[in-house]
Amino acid sequence: MGGPRGSGGGAGAPGRIRVVRPGDLSAGDLRIWRALRAASRAPENPFMEPEFTLAVGRVRSSARVAVVRGEEEGSAPVAFFPYQKGRLGQGRAIGFGVSDCQGLVAAPEPALDRVELLRACGVSSWEFDNLEAGQSLFVPDASAAYTSFVIDVGAGYEAYEATLRRRSPKFFKTTTAKERRLGRRAGEVRFVFDERDPAMLARLMEWKSAQYRRTGRRDRFAREWIGALVRQLAHTRAPGCSGVLSVLYAGDEPVAAHFGLRSRTMLACWFPAYDPEFATYSPGLVLHLRMAEAAAAAGIGTLDLGRGAAEYKDALKTGGIPVYEGAATRFGAGAALHWIGREPSRRAHGFVRSRPRLAEVARRGLRQAGRMRGGAGQ
Repeated sequence: MGGPRGSGGGAGAPGRIRVVRPGDLSAGDLRIWRALRAASRAPENPFMEPEFTLAVGRVRSSARVAVVRGEEEGSAPVAFFPYQKGRLGQGRAIGFGVSDCQGLVAAPEPALDRVELLRACGVSSWEFDNLEAGQSLFVPDASAAYTSFVIDVGAGYEAYEATLRRRSPKFFKTTTAKERRLGRRAGEVRFVFDERDPAMLARLMEWKSAQYRRTGRRDRFAREWIGALVRQLAHTRAPGCSGVLSVLYAGDEPVAAHFGLRSRTMLACWFPAYDPEFATYSPGLVLHLRMAEAAAAAGIGTLDLGRGAAEYKDALKTGGIPVYEGAATRFGAGAALHWIGREPSRRAHGFVRSRPRLAEVARRGLRQAGRMRGGAGQ
């Protein structure tokens, strides 16, 4: 875990960098954080706002923020660096494993050496898996680049729908026909963009856990802190970062739901799931189309679907933005431990992902393992 509150995090740490717990940031710090972010001209991704870091700080005692001040004595902060510190001095991006946008908050990035920053934070390495594009301090440390797929509704939903009809007429026609059949079977299909019922959030997490197990993947909601983080963010209401629970109903029955984070101009898609009983009607696709329509009406221009291949993303996307995976390290035993612990598996994953036929074999194996675990639990 990290050092005492307000400590520099390491011997000889430069006086311009102080490390605090997220909850110890002052109201002035938070105002400057938001102003720096707004001035950066980067996409308004809610994961980069202070509200996300504050929420992680409430559920993860390892959360820290390095506050970087200007060169002159008594100057205001010029950058904020949220991170988590492990027991062996290895650092990770804040909310690592669930955060979809990571990096330094600064505008422009200050004259800062990454080794100086890591030393002040008391970490030998800083691992990231969704580093934001344009993060010049850390992009050189990336070991892989990926595409985070997006839906652009900046010109309005009608323009997006016209793009879908032109590019994938069969997909759009089939999806809307399934929506009509769902209505005939279960009752009128209706959509709530910002549902506040906590029981629906619990239902979504149940569906998502079942989906993880069914597909042979690690159940994120089996980790208590992730569920607690989502519940924290469900109550967060700030211009740059608000929790949004969207639900698709057929009659009075919920059939699909999604929880994500929104800013003024972006909806970061995070946890979508549906009731498998209605799978033949593709309720997840219908949900995303309704979300795109509601987002456009609310002035949101971009839905960020996140990195990672998925059929629904291929069907819905209009483009993509780069994100990066890797680790910044400073010389020492801790950096070597990071490499030994992470790099071989990272390379193995990259080898599989770059070979579509092998990747499909791996996915089938995961699904089979999920079915076996499900059967064993019955």
